[in-house]
Amino acid sequence: MCHCLACQRRTGSVFGVQARFDAEQVTTEGGSRQYTRVSDDGGKGTFHFCPDCGATVFYTTEAAPGIVAVPVGAFADPSFPAPTRSVWEERRHSWLRLPDDVEHVW
Repeated sequence: MCHCLACQRRTGSVFGVQARFDAEQVTTEGGSRQYTRVSDDGGKGTFHFCPDCGATVFYTTEAAPGIVAVPVGAFADPSFPAPTRSVWEERRHSWLRLPDDVEHVW
């Protein structure tokens, strides 16, 4: 789903980092506003935003049914575990270097 540069625009960063969970493991509380985006391959992703500050709270994609992705920044926890997998690296900025122990997918 997120293999286009729109993800960089959406996050305001050179990459997005998220934790992914099985949908039955996730409970949400409070309201959110949502935006559905169609990727350049036609897949849909639905992003849920805080109605007060606009931060992305979680999102789902057609490409990964039953999975809820939560941006790591939403946890507001600097001790959150480091990423283990990197995807869509062909769109990364040339100066970005990833740790050697990260699994490289796609």
